[in-house]
Amino acid sequence: MSTPTIPLSSPDLTDAERQAVLNVLQTPMLSMGPQIEAFENTVRQFTGLKHAIGVNSGTSGLHLCVRAADIREGDYVITTPFSFVASTNALLFERAIPIFVDVDPRTGNIDPNKVEEAARDLTAGGAAARRWLPRKGAPEGGRLKAILAVDVFGQPADYDKLRATADRYQLTLIEDSCEALGAEYKGRKAGTFGDTAVFAFYPNKQITTGEGGLVVTNDDQAAKLMLALRNQGRAPGDTWLSHTYLGYNYRMDEMSAALGAVQMTRIEELLAKRDRVAGFYQDRLAEIPTIEPPFLDPNTTRVSWFVYVVRLQPGIDRMNVAKRLEARGVPVRPYFLPIHLQPYMVDAFGYQPGDFPVTEDLGARGLAVPFSGMLTEDQVDQVCRALAESTRP
Repeated sequence: MSTPTIPLSSPDLTDAERQAVLNVLQTPMLSMGPQIEAFENTVRQFTGLKHAIGVNSGTSGLHLCVRAADIREGDYVITTPFSFVASTNALLFERAIPIFVDVDPRTGNIDPNKVEEAARDLTAGGAAARRWLPRKGAPEGGRLKAILAVDVFGQPADYDKLRATADRYQLTLIEDSCEALGAEYKGRKAGTFGDTAVFAFYPNKQITTGEGGLVVTNDDQAAKLMLALRNQGRAPGDTWLSHTYLGYNYRMDEMSAALGAVQMTRIEELLAKRDRVAGFYQDRLAEIPTIEPPFLDPNTTRVSWFVYVVRLQPGIDRMNVAKRLEARGVPVRPYFLPIHLQPYMVDAFGYQPGDFPVTEDLGARGLAVPFSGMLTEDQVDQVCRALAESTRP
């Protein structure tokens, strides 16, 4: 009898969420109704920020942040190559130039010291700036406009240092907190450090709306613009067929918002369940010398576990390990494949292996193992036994 496969991730839903969606379906208001406002209010209360703007994906939210920062063609934005591609794609949508810097080898978050160095050199221009530019596709003399940091795997980046650099060089700080709803940095909630920030709610996230995202900010002008842009560019006072701005259909539908509003009433429960499962992993992985468990930075006063990514010791064949795990009913996924080595990035900017060695090392050794708040202790035991057996020399 074969071992049953453990799901890589599972959303945590109850009858309350299902009923909330059914309630919407019993009304004629399936878009632009009361549920989106209710959902936005729950996130405003949770973060303590003035504005929350629901959208149809985290990617859409990031794009709105880029537009609100007035990032345009040829502008430079310092960001990380160790992320899901959306954080860079949102810049490319506006033909901006992502200026990659390498990451902290322990957390995978953007290295704030390299960010400061890049900001200084790019501001100075000339030869100092050229060392940060890609081999092609980035004309010299671009304006440095922003820093786009990513809270990797549920741990916030080092925002005190990033904020200091942003302020010193008058840069917009965009926080991609799509993986970190509920996390805390030095006792302060993720999403509250940037001029704008984004959460995302894909089914493997801490809460889910199916598909969806949400922008938070204290900036009144940015919020006003993003509200218009998400709704086809309609500004206050515009009729349905009037459009002040070039905008997008980035609206979140009422069913998704209703689901999200109920999930937010359970946010502490959901985070605690994920933390419990992460604790099972931490205890068991300490006994497997071939596996490095996630590093918890002292500045992270609360982890909001998104995925659970382990690292194989150098020299272990990851593809072979993945095949052996799959045969034992344990699905895994490489996390992350470096953005700069994605084919379209190589074509556009001429990146090569070796350009960002820390990112490439983490990308080559990382494996996301089954993780959600729905996993049982027995399932974690099964995963860890399989990891130990599949990574033996």
